[in-house]
Amino acid sequence: MTDVFSAHRHDGSIVLDPSRTAVVVVDMINEFCKPGGKMVLPGYEKLMPQQTALIAAARQHDMPVFFVIDSHRKNMRRDREWLKRTPHCVENTWATEVIDELEPRDDDIFIIKHRYSAFFRTDMDLVLKDMMISQIVVFGVVTNICVRSTVHDAFFEGYEVVVPHDACAATGPREQASTLYDIATHFGVVSDTAQIISALDSGATILNQVFEDQQDAEATAT
Repeated sequence: MTDVFSAHRHDGSIVLDPSRTAVVVVDMINEFCKPGGKMVLPGYEKLMPQQTALIAAARQHDMPVFFVIDSHRKNMRRDREWLKRTPHCVENTWATEVIDELEPRDDDIFIIKHRYSAFFRTDMDLVLKDMMISQIVVFGVVTNICVRSTVHDAFFEGYEVVVPHDACAATGPREQASTLYDIATHFGVVSDTAQIISALDSGATILNQVFEDQQDAEATAT
């Protein structure tokens, strides 16, 4: 059942306009995905079909593709992330390279971040505005940390945000479900890859799938 506070919401929907939409791929880099990385999230390969399909759709519609890369300088006296997490993603190393499966191109846009959010003290907002982008499709790892932080800041900066749940992975099932629910309730629209690609092709409205699924479950229970 919906909690009393979150019930005060608009379930929300969005129609994506490819001419003002970008795909934002968060932290799909060797450090978090590949054997030998210092903080590998198991199962990244399950995201590949959805992520490659979304990137292909973006290219087909001439939408910009942003690759967001977590990167940290050596010899910092107090790196904020390293206070909370194992030292990781040292700049200009194999660790910070986008995984090969996503086939990044030279004309893609690469955003280097030093904190969880792609917007925090980067030029992300400036570049999006210079490209006249007002809608973004955000996915990657991990849902409950860097994806979530990026989505929050995108909302604060005035962007319309869509998150394909099947192109993201969290640190666990509980974190995935909770984060997607919070995003759908407060910050954007949560859908899936197939619906997003179909909507880009057809101009159809994308609904908040979290609430559709919840309503179906509640109807079944009664």
